[in-house]
Amino acid sequence: MKLNAKQLRDIDEKDIIDKLKLIKRRPIYFILENIYDTYNIGGLFRLADALAIEKIYLCGETEIPPNSRIKKASIGTYKVVPWEYKKTAKEAINRFKNESTKIFPRVNSSPEESSSSNIHSRQNFVASSSIVIAVEQDRNSVPYTKANYSFPMALIFGNETSGITEETLKLVDQIVEIPMFGINKSLNVIVSAAIVSYWIVSS
Repeated sequence: MKLNAKQLRDIDEKDIIDKLKLIKRRPIYFILENIYDTYNIGGLFRLADALAIEKIYLCGETEIPPNSRIKKASIGTYKVVPWEYKKTAKEAINRFKNESTKIFPRVNSSPEESSSSNIHSRQNFVASSSIVIAVEQDRNSVPYTKANYSFPMALIFGNETSGITEETLKLVDQIVEIPMFGINKSLNVIVSAAIVSYWIVSS
């Protein structure tokens, strides 16, 4: 089922609830910390739908649907991507770890328990320990192409000006960044999220 922008904007969530259950979602979560621009939030919903990720956590000062600008920028995808609000990124991380463990139980490394009948994941991903990755420029970061990725995974994206908070960075497993070769320090958050996310699902 593929819907164009007008169809997505007009469709009632009740009309597609059964169809949404058929989507094979990837074991990837987005955690948005203090994203101020509502158009960016909407764009991230659109990206999340394109990737068929499991869920978005909206945290802190991040606006939530049905804000009119989120509705417009997301072209209605806020209705088809599962999302949840948490007061802090820390709460979202804890929720992610609890939820992902239930949805994607860890696969034991022993030959007997790693058989195909015991692989609990979606889109042919093998579930292991959940991992939290911050996309941020930091002294401890590594290029996004050099990081170690495993599933289920949460990707954290921060404020357009100040980035991810120091408190949140202390809670993550890895920090990755996108190399910048010009004068501008960073990319738009939607662009950054798209680059890293598509690298992960295609590598």
